[in-house]
Order: sequence, then C-alpha cells, then structure tokens
Amino acid sequence: MLKGKSILVTGGTGSFGQKFIQTILAHYPEIERVVVFSRDELKQFEMAQKFPVSQYPQIRYFIGDVREAGRLVRAMEGIDIVIHAAALKQVPAAEYNPFECIKTNIMGAQNVIDACLATQVKQVVALSTDKAAAPINLYGATKLCSDKLFVAANNMKGKRDLKFSVVRYGNVMGSRGSVIPFFLSKREEGVLPITDERMTRFNITLEDGVALVLNALEIMWGGEIFIPKIPSYRITDVAKAVAPDCRTEIVGIRPGEKLHEEMVTSTDALSTVEMDDYFVILPSMPLWNIDNFMSEFNGKMCPEGFCYNSGDNTEWLSVDDLKSLIKKM
Repeated sequence: MLKGKSILVTGGTGSFGQKFIQTILAHYPEIERVVVFSRDELKQFEMAQKFPVSQYPQIRYFIGDVREAGRLVRAMEGIDIVIHAAALKQVPAAEYNPFECIKTNIMGAQNVIDACLATQVKQVVALSTDKAAAPINLYGATKLCSDKLFVAANNMKGKRDLKFSVVRYGNVMGSRGSVIPFFLSKREEGVLPITDERMTRFNITLEDGVALVLNALEIMWGGEIFIPKIPSYRITDVAKAVAPDCRTEIVGIRPGEKLHEEMVTSTDALSTVEMDDYFVILPSMPLWNIDNFMSEFNGKMCPEGFCYNSGDNTEWLSVDDLKSLIKKM
C-alpha cells in the first residue's frame, strides 16, 4: 500500500506521530519519504536521536506550524499522503486560551486542506477525538469543526485524484497529558485525585490508533469518519490498576469535561453505518453511492436512537486488563 509513497505527518513529534512513523518505517521499508512536520525543534532533535537520517534515509524533519499556510505548501511538495495529527488538545488550556486553539485546530486544518489542494497529495487522513461528538468544551468544538472541514473538502477537489477522511477515537493510553501518566506521577504522594467516581472513558492503544489510520488509508472512499469499536474503562478502575494502595480524593469535574464520552450520537446514528470492527459516519452531502459502499464492506445502517457512549459500552477493561496494558506502555 505504501510502496514508493511519500508521507507527511503534521504533529509528527507527538505521541501518535512518533508511533505512526516508527510503525511505517518498520513495516514499509520501501516507502519513499517520511516528513516529520512539527513546530518544536527540541522534540525534533530528540526524535532524530531515535530515528537518525543515517539509519533511516527516508526521513526528513521540517520545522513548521499548521498555522502557516505557505510552509505547509512547501513541505507538501512531492507528498502523496498526509496524516494530520497536529492539534492543541488540552481541555483546560483551550478554555483559557480559546482563540489559540481555534487558530491551530480550525484555521490550521483549513491550511492543511488548502495545501493539499495546491499540491499533488492523493490521500489525507485527519485525526479526531471523541470530544468532537456533541462537544461541550472548546477543544471538542474545534475538532468537530475540523472534521466538518475535512469531510467538506471532498466537495472542493474538482477533478483531482484526492480523498479526505477522518478517524475518531477515544483516549489514547499513555499519551502525554492523559490520565495514566498523571496517576503515575501522583503515585508517590499516596493520593490520586478523582474527578468523579462515575466517570468513564473509551480507551485505545497507540498501536491500535496507528492500525486504524493505516486501515483508513487502504479502504477510504473520501468523506467518511471512521470510528473503531473499542473498550471503555472506569476512572476508579484506572486508579486501582495504577496504585491500588493509594487513597483517592474526589476533586470534581473540571470545566468542559463530561461524565461519559460519545463517539456516535443518536443524531449521528441516522447517517452511520456499522461494520464488523468499526462505525462509519457518512458524509452529509452525498459523495458516492451509499448502497455500493455498504455492500462492499458488508455494512448496515445503525438503528434509530443508537448512541455509542463510553458509559453504555458492551466491552469493558477490568483492573487486571488495565494493569496488563500499563505494563506494556
């Protein structure tokens, strides 16, 4: 699938970006070029120690910000595939600095789209989040807007051989700023702060997140939002898995947080197809024949009123499951 292709990853030094690049370098040795596009020179320097050009001649490190349209166009020269993973994603920071979040997550998304339209890019997969479904915080709202931009970009491509799709999934286990590294850092203090004992979240490993993106590249028609079927966990079980001897302290839900996350709302369900391992939210403006799409992937429309919610999930991670996954981080 990736033989002879050139790939650019925005946010390439982030948790997902590094795992994605590590994976494709290991499994697709005939890839032509891999461009790490990010704004942090220190993270690029540190990444270059793990993936030196001398050992990986395909790799390139581009300093740039998705807010800068001209730099994106320059970086995408000769690129076939773009994975858009750059975002400002800390919920409290977005609430306090709203327009900075908008400039990166919305205006940056449009810059990526415009750069792809201006070059010879063939496929684009943008990363989304469960917080984009029925958002109550600014981060989720910006990612919903970003999703809409990437889906609608398929209407703007004209006769170009170009497809835009989105993948949406839950909390990435062990990613920077997520709950498990936070609990691990608090373990020595003997007290773990719990926002609410009822809180649940979807969970996905970095490896599974990468696999989802690679699968999207292989099967995308353009305009889909791919959502994997993944397990949930209870925040109290995470605390038990990380530090069973620690006391927990209820501190209350932070601004912009939900008790449970959604990835398919009951309204989305009206245009959502269920496959064996994932759901697909169809584009609101028809881009291709839906019956042909469902036939090719053996899909079926979700029933009216369906909702994919972390609190109502049918698959759960136990404390032992979480302990096992944490050991592998």
